[in-house]
Amino acid sequence: MFKKFVPSPQRKARAQAGFTLVEMSVVLLVIGLILGAVSVGKDLQRDAEYIKIKQKFVDPWASAYNSYFMRAGVVLGDSQTQPSFMVNGTTFGGTSGSTGDTSALALPAAICDSTTAQPGTGTRATPIATLYSEMDRLGVRMPAGRSEGREARYLYLDSNGNPQEVQVCFQWNAPNASGTVTGNNSGNVMVISGLTPDLARALDQMIDGKADAQEGMFRQVDVANGTAGAAGVEWKANNTFVQGAGSPASAAVTDASRKDEDQVITVVAQYKMNQ
Repeated sequence: MFKKFVPSPQRKARAQAGFTLVEMSVVLLVIGLILGAVSVGKDLQRDAEYIKIKQKFVDPWASAYNSYFMRAGVVLGDSQTQPSFMVNGTTFGGTSGSTGDTSALALPAAICDSTTAQPGTGTRATPIATLYSEMDRLGVRMPAGRSEGREARYLYLDSNGNPQEVQVCFQWNAPNASGTVTGNNSGNVMVISGLTPDLARALDQMIDGKADAQEGMFRQVDVANGTAGAAGVEWKANNTFVQGAGSPASAAVTDASRKDEDQVITVVAQYKMNQ
């Protein structure tokens, strides 16, 4: 007959023993690496989205603007008989061909895809909704945007996972010496609203080589221009600020009651055009 197997006390102790310190350290290390990879993955995904917005929306709109100039011989909305080289320059009528002091001229209305006033267009007449029709009239290819007829808008998710909409308009700004558009690029610009601070900094870095709110081709609206030799300034908000917390151009804006599910505050930029 077979004898019943009875484990020795030593075997029982080994069977009941838990994980060793080394084994627990390895498990914790693996968990840490997984969590780190997830966090890095989110950042990489967001950075890839920022690059996509520049390559598939901002750059194509700058190209569409330049294509319009090449085909029409004037900038968007300008008069072909009396060009002023100002966006929507036809509003100046007989004075559009003036080569005098333009700093005192009234600001023409911005050209957008709707008549709704957009942030960053300044105190000027109601925008005219001719952006799509002007581009289409000359057969200029526009970015896909959100949909047909909404090519000037682009939808994305902010760092809290909430939807945000970028929108572009075009306008002419008087020289800053006039004091009418202090802190903005003068000349013809693309106004880009709906940018989270992280997205604005990323675009500035890609366009100008560094994130500077007051210098270069890409600037934050309503940030005062620097004096000669002065250092640049940071963008006046970050992704911890929430919508409705105050003016994003104010360095004092804070919101101690911020929650991770809040919609991130957005800023407005102006991108100076070549023509």
